[in-house]
Amino acid sequence: MSVTTSRKVFEVVHVVLEASAPFETVRLALESIVPPIDPEIPVLLEDGLTDRLRQRLEAAPELSIFLTRDHGMLLGIYRTPRKAVQYEIGNPLTASSMTRHQLAAANYAPLRVVLYEPADGGSCIEYDLPSSLFGQFGDERVTEVARRLDVALDRALRTAVGSGAVEQ
Repeated sequence: MSVTTSRKVFEVVHVVLEASAPFETVRLALESIVPPIDPEIPVLLEDGLTDRLRQRLEAAPELSIFLTRDHGMLLGIYRTPRKAVQYEIGNPLTASSMTRHQLAAANYAPLRVVLYEPADGGSCIEYDLPSSLFGQFGDERVTEVARRLDVALDRALRTAVGSGAVEQ
């Protein structure tokens, strides 16, 4: 058995949205703008492609929260819990429209977004621009879908932080 390893360097655009709005306000707004994924979708996926699954996927919101991780509570092991939540955000149809062309794109779908409260208060959201992550594959079919994700994610996150956001 042989193993081949390759490495590639690519540029990632990292986006930071800072706002004076409190963490909890932004968290509640984000979680109402981007709802949790329909819990029936994973169950239907186990049954294979069916008309019911297709209908649920087509009726799903543009973006959904697949998973949340409370990183702030994890910092409690150092006796300094913070307000910080990581989200996996995406859309199963969007993901499959990329991975059908490049299976390795599954590494980045769903997307990761972190919301946290900086030491001086307010809120901050950080994420890697989807088109920069998926652009590494050099497949225009994948990159075009990722550009649409850029727009959808930006719209949702800016709405969540409010008009007081400052991009860095």
